[in-house]
Amino acid sequence: MSARVTALLRTSLFGRWRRGRPADGDSRGAAAEVVLQLAVLLQAGIAPARAWQHLADGGDETARAVVAEVTRGVALADAVAARGDEWREVGAAWHVASTVGAPLALSLRSIAAALRDAREAADEVRVALAEPAGTARLMSWLPLVAVGLGVALGFDTLRVLLTNPIGIVCLVAGAGLIFAAHRWTRALVLKARRTSGVPGIDAELVAIGLSGGASIDRARSIVQTATGRERDDAVETVLTLSSTAGVPAVELLRASATLARHRARTEGRLRAAVLSSRLLLPLGVCTLPAFLLLGVAPMLLSVLSSTSLTL
Repeated sequence: MSARVTALLRTSLFGRWRRGRPADGDSRGAAAEVVLQLAVLLQAGIAPARAWQHLADGGDETARAVVAEVTRGVALADAVAARGDEWREVGAAWHVASTVGAPLALSLRSIAAALRDAREAADEVRVALAEPAGTARLMSWLPLVAVGLGVALGFDTLRVLLTNPIGIVCLVAGAGLIFAAHRWTRALVLKARRTSGVPGIDAELVAIGLSGGASIDRARSIVQTATGRERDDAVETVLTLSSTAGVPAVELLRASATLARHRARTEGRLRAAVLSSRLLLPLGVCTLPAFLLLGVAPMLLSVLSSTSLTL
């Protein structure tokens, strides 16, 4: 048995390594990795509690926390969900599969695929946002560069900004505009990076419930209990289509979940494209005026001051 487990784990881990390891700190990638390992262990015939113990013995912190919770008498699904973030979805899938008697290994594989797709979509959005966000951050420091440039060219920029009444006004206004530009840019980038959990996860959970032989109403009720969410309109539309057409709902639900993840990926790319143009707003409204106030205005005041002294 141990040899078979080792071979299965090596196959699973090698396949995941070829697809690319998750970035550090990416909870979706970490969850997908552990869930996939669990699916392999369960498929090898290992009991769920023992599978978590194997992962804990291997040094996985999440598995250690789950094992500790289970030792204290917490239900396994609740212990998994308590880990936070995407683990709530894993715990919900575990609860649904255990309740209806669906194949747990196959259920976890589908959840791992959903988590992996969500991570890849988030990675694509992060990469698409890197260039416009980096350019905006670089441009936001342009006013301070202008101050240094004025000093390097021999203008009395610092004295004007710190002692001249008009220069002090320019300094305060320019610093305020720089701060506003940083906050504005950060808000735009965070809005473009926003995520809404794992797309299509409710459809995946209902599909798990139906695959265990539960009726549609019971599957929906179990999923609502496990997630604490209201019914998903997209899931209801698929279930209505299944009932009207007289076809099994499981494949329709999984296709809907796949489509939801594809749509989320596309919307993320569109947000990144829109961000490039929206970042021009803080640049034009805040950064360029700050450049004039901190760079150009002190140089002009310095020239006028030296000219008046000469006269």
